[in-house]
Amino acid sequence: MTALGFVLIAGTVALPTQAVRREYIELHMGVAVRVVVYAVDDGTARRAARAAYARIAELEEIMSDYRPQSEVRRLTGRTGADVPVSEPLYAVLARALELARLSDGAFDPTVGPFVELWRAARRTGRLPERAALDSAAARVGWRRVHLGPAARTVRLDVADMRIDLGGIAKGYILDQARAELRRQGVTSALLEAGGDISAGDSPPGRAGWRVVGMPDGRALANAAVSTSGDSEQFVIIDGVRYSHVVDPRTGLGLTNRRQATVVAADGATADGLATALTVLDDEGGAALLKAFPGVIAEVRRLP
Repeated sequence: MTALGFVLIAGTVALPTQAVRREYIELHMGVAVRVVVYAVDDGTARRAARAAYARIAELEEIMSDYRPQSEVRRLTGRTGADVPVSEPLYAVLARALELARLSDGAFDPTVGPFVELWRAARRTGRLPERAALDSAAARVGWRRVHLGPAARTVRLDVADMRIDLGGIAKGYILDQARAELRRQGVTSALLEAGGDISAGDSPPGRAGWRVVGMPDGRALANAAVSTSGDSEQFVIIDGVRYSHVVDPRTGLGLTNRRQATVVAADGATADGLATALTVLDDEGGAALLKAFPGVIAEVRRLP
């Protein structure tokens, strides 16, 4: 996902007795994660924020593609086996595979081998060799992942497949952190990480959180918003600008300069759809959105 300058417009607000506004920032998931809360006192705000960040760290350890010992990375070495997994990993994989089906593979959580090649391309400024792309393609394909709901298992059909949840996990993790804040007694909160935002109850005295970048300018409450595009993460090779977002159907970084912003009831939906809509053309995107009534989406071409 791409950070596109989502900014909370705080303003002056009349607070009820004992309500305090506090803001915290910590580094997680490779980005600065901002947590804004309204609580009855400083102690409650601090305890809630610590619990939220602890939950983020816990889920990052499960789903990070960058950490060799993460739960999702350990699946790579278990080809052909029905591997029991944690509830969060199973939940995100199930959502990812459903989106892969609905988008006809424009979103694909098995894109990891291609992503690995494009990370190298961004470092070196050289396109992946055709042979390397062909080798990666043999290890990509969402239909090669099988879930066992009864025992909560995952099976990968092909050796050296690599699950990459970078296009959906961040939204899920922010929602889970917001749920942790609620368990700590803080219901009015906003969490932001890069191009993803998860918002709880409105700030005191307001109809919602005012966030720059909302498709229709409305205030946000108990919902999530996500933006994907190449405004910040890209590489230019031989005069062509390639996005960090990889088309799972071709193995190539996107060159279409599409940016998608999605508002949904939950972060996983917003995050995953924003990723898929940058890959699809207008017709494909419109068809995909029919499966998500109530979702607000804005797709535009960057200059």
